[in-house]
Amino acid sequence: MLDVQLLRHDLARVADSLATRGVTLDSARFESLERERKTVQTRTQELQATRNALSKAIGAARAGGGDAAPLLAQVAELGDEQKRLERELDAVQAQLREFLLELPNLTHATTPVGRSAGENVELRRVGTPRAFAFPVRDHVELGEGLGMLDFETAAKLSGARFSFLRGPLARLHRALAQFMLDIHVGEHGYTECYTPYIVDASTLVGTTQLPKFEADMFAVIRGGKTAADADSERQYLISTAEITLTNSVRERILASDALPLKLTAHTPCFRSEAGSYGKDTRGMIRQHQFDKVELVQVVHPDDSYAALEELTGHAEAILSKLELPYRVMALCTADIGFAAAKTYDLEVWLPGQNAYREISSCSNCEAFQARRMQARYRNAQGKPELVHTLNGSGLAVGRTLVAVMENYQREDGTIDVPQALRSYLGGLATIAADR
Repeated sequence: MLDVQLLRHDLARVADSLATRGVTLDSARFESLERERKTVQTRTQELQATRNALSKAIGAARAGGGDAAPLLAQVAELGDEQKRLERELDAVQAQLREFLLELPNLTHATTPVGRSAGENVELRRVGTPRAFAFPVRDHVELGEGLGMLDFETAAKLSGARFSFLRGPLARLHRALAQFMLDIHVGEHGYTECYTPYIVDASTLVGTTQLPKFEADMFAVIRGGKTAADADSERQYLISTAEITLTNSVRERILASDALPLKLTAHTPCFRSEAGSYGKDTRGMIRQHQFDKVELVQVVHPDDSYAALEELTGHAEAILSKLELPYRVMALCTADIGFAAAKTYDLEVWLPGQNAYREISSCSNCEAFQARRMQARYRNAQGKPELVHTLNGSGLAVGRTLVAVMENYQREDGTIDVPQALRSYLGGLATIAADR
């Protein structure tokens, strides 16, 4: 959430910054709410000053033996009006909060300005795509040819955009997640966490999925609840472990020396893919259920951009160890996520698509999420100050599986296991169909 003081003191600058994201700030609406807030607050302060003066007059009247009843009646009337004004102020403040919750973060000065994803900036490429001496298969052909990737059974069980893995391919999927966690914990210093997969609405407000992106979430209702209960007690399947890891510091004041916090978790992720109709309908690229190893850092505000470079490097390390070609993209203002001030996307090379595709998105949200969550630390003066939060995929497990399958395929349809993963599969070097 944006700092309301930014809008109060430099509304034009905020409007200009949001415009680079394609967002039009309703300045008139904000100014109207602010006028109403100021009017109510001013009247409330005036009433309090009058009540204070009357209280002194009541004391003087009683001390002099006079009749204080008329003064007491005035105080009671003013008290009723003050309570009414307090309710009005609460209502205005609630409207202001709703207004702010709909606004995305302001982007960092180094975020490229652009009008579409086509204006993202490529920063570097790592690794050279393999030249194949045979016609390349995509992961669907490879997996189905091995009898280990079964979309028909998944569709029968759950509908479109689900997959069913079997045998060594399922084991490879599990190995990838374990490998990622081992690297991030053992080499990068993250604390491994196991978190809930179901959260309440207030948790999603903290990391910005609500209220704006509810359509992207899967809602769940506990058994035995009535329709009325369902609305008031609605919960949600997580779309990323960023939600649970970041909210672990919600409404907390951390000691300065507790920073940085570096957290990681492997979880399933559930996304409705609202608005993605017709996109990536083939294969495992865009699914309702997939696994991801998430990286979250909670840091001192002065350190967050160095932390972004570090976190991005941690995600890159997985691709490098798997010897997968990739590139790093700086997202432009039109393509950056709602909560992010700056984002790097890692895009892995997929021979089956002859293209680079996103496999990790690493973002610095600055204080945007922390302000919603009231996640703070004590500064050198002992005063609470908002932390900065960062997150990134380290990596999306299903897309990494796709990348391994396609980059390590052989002409006969078998798949070589990357050297870094073989110990996780009991020394297995090649995935082949049972004959």
